Amino acid sequence: MSEIRMPSLGADMESGTLVEWKVKVGDHVARGDVVGLVETQKATMELESFVDGIIDALVVEPGTKVPVGTVLVRLRGAGQAPSVEPVTGVAAPGPAPAPPPPLPPPPLPPQPVSHIRSSPAARKRAREIGIELAALHGTGPHGAIVLRDVQAPPVVAPIVPVRKAPPTASPVREAIAAAMSRSKREIPHYYLAHTISLKHALTWLADTNAKRPIQERILPGALLLRATALALWEIPELNGFWIDGAFRPSEEVHLGTAIALRTGGLIAPAILDADEKSLDQLMKELQDLVARTRAGRLRASEMTAATITVTSLGDRGCEAVWPVINPPQVAIVGFGAILERPWVDGAAVVPHPTVVATLAADHRVSDGHRGGLFLSALDRALQEPHKL
Repeated sequence: MSEIRMPSLGADMESGTLVEWKVKVGDHVARGDVVGLVETQKATMELESFVDGIIDALVVEPGTKVPVGTVLVRLRGAGQAPSVEPVTGVAAPGPAPAPPPPLPPPPLPPQPVSHIRSSPAARKRAREIGIELAALHGTGPHGAIVLRDVQAPPVVAPIVPVRKAPPTASPVREAIAAAMSRSKREIPHYYLAHTISLKHALTWLADTNAKRPIQERILPGALLLRATALALWEIPELNGFWIDGAFRPSEEVHLGTAIALRTGGLIAPAILDADEKSLDQLMKELQDLVARTRAGRLRASEMTAATITVTSLGDRGCEAVWPVINPPQVAIVGFGAILERPWVDGAAVVPHPTVVATLAADHRVSDGHRGGLFLSALDRALQEPHKL
């Protein structure tokens, strides 16, 4: 028997809610197949099977919130017999509910008050504007209500402004706050910045895109991701996790890519094996990842696999970003807007398109010397875009 448990989709996650099952007992699933949807504070994501097998039991009922590590699905091998008493997550039918009590009869319409003294004109006007005669004070003979009593302007109470309560934090913002507070509290950050000329990279990119249809063109963001992935080959101590008091390097480069949500906040799902993919592949996966993130169709593996995060605020016009490490990762790379700046080119000062690349890294794992070498490697990669 194999089990699929509620995954930890972030350092701050303690529980998740099963939203929906995509399979039923007896279904055959392969590694990577989606078996259900899980909702966290940040997003709704697809839960994958990590083994081949047959669904033996669906343990948790949709709508149930359970702690990280709770068994959600049990799978059996092709030759194994089903469980004797499989749990399906669906409650057995109980007794039929008792019929609801009969509704009370509708109230009788109010009877006209016949003893109120009023003139015919006053009664007609009261009916037209929907005023009850009993609510009026008569000024006619013997207290009778006359037309002027009906037409008198009503007394309007003064409007008192109501102070609105400040908006409460969204679940996404609460999750981000918890993770970033932990990061700044526990991780000794150091920060570096380096301004990189993109003249060669953007010239090469423009020439390449000019030969392609619009839907196959590459954006500068894909160049920055590719260069980041390759630079990590030279400085591998920025790629991995700090867990249980020790650094665990990763042999794979899974780039977490910060994506803003339309409802507020951001999440950083991973582009898997980014160092092994071409620019065209990275561009397609980046577009697909952004679309699925905003549609709430991420996979759990994409939220747990990132070995380093890349964030860019260039489209917001920011010259530079000083990001906070996403634990348990040990580094994060930031890119600002691509801007024209004065640049010394040979003996002349000329405008160059440039980007400020920043690095925040964990001082328990690396230092400023190694971080500086990483930014230099990133720069070199962008000066030879044809090799990316």
